[in-house]
Amino acid sequence: MPTAKEPGANKKHKVRLYGLSTCGWCRKTKELLDSQQVEYEYVYVDQCEGDERAELTAAVRALNPRGSFPTVEIDGEVVVGYDDDRILELLG
Repeated sequence: MPTAKEPGANKKHKVRLYGLSTCGWCRKTKELLDSQQVEYEYVYVDQCEGDERAELTAAVRALNPRGSFPTVEIDGEVVVGYDDDRILELLG
């Protein structure tokens, strides 16, 4: 999967963000994770093509059947949409 890693001092959690490069809520989710200094992986599904895009879309739908963005996975828990309270709760 073509993910990018965002470095952060907080490496306690396994965090992956699936988003779209044009999505304002995805951008806000990245800003929230950055403000918490969380290390995380992210991928912009809309910047992928062909089989890669199909695989990523399937991965998102496995976590979030609606296939909406952002979809965030934190230590196996899934947050759909921008839900700052839930994200902060999972990050402890």
